[in-house]
Amino acid sequence: MKKLLLTGFEPFLQFPINPTMSIVEALQGEVVGEFQVIGHILPVDFNKAGTTIKELVQEEEPDAVIALGLAGGRYKINPERIAINCNDGEADNEGHTPAGEKIISDGPDGLFSTLPVQTIVSQLQQNGYPAEISNTAGAYLCNHVMYQVLYALQETTVPAGFIHIPASHELAIEHQRIPSWAQADLTKSIRIAIQCL
Repeated sequence: MKKLLLTGFEPFLQFPINPTMSIVEALQGEVVGEFQVIGHILPVDFNKAGTTIKELVQEEEPDAVIALGLAGGRYKINPERIAINCNDGEADNEGHTPAGEKIISDGPDGLFSTLPVQTIVSQLQQNGYPAEISNTAGAYLCNHVMYQVLYALQETTVPAGFIHIPASHELAIEHQRIPSWAQADLTKSIRIAIQCL
């Protein structure tokens, strides 16, 4: 059976709950479409997150990779189109604050997702879930991980990319000022995305 590496992140910044963790935990070991899900939670750490996902790719030899991230404030599921070769943003969980440095010194300026992003959006919409391709993954850890995994897999045929999700209701209650989805709907939407591979 084919293997899908599915990653989420631990809580970070002003978000004490990260619903990507719940999705990864719910789908861990599950068979979705042609894939058995292998789930892992990544640290919110510029010095470790990219290295960790590359090590997981080497260890697991997956047939596809989907990394998930929380985009608190967005209200749609957003498959990301492109990752840029830049680290920037607020401090990570270890206190490191990037200042626009390149992720890989001699890497290309941008790398495009190799997931079927348009198909994922279409299938989510057909199933009643708001979804739209995003053309910016920012420059924080989500972009970092997306760039690192695409760079590592660019000479292969393994589809890989990143999907941003809205907050869960649980997180929105804690945060107070962001739109949210039911956790069950977030999880189901990622099942649909996996089935598109």
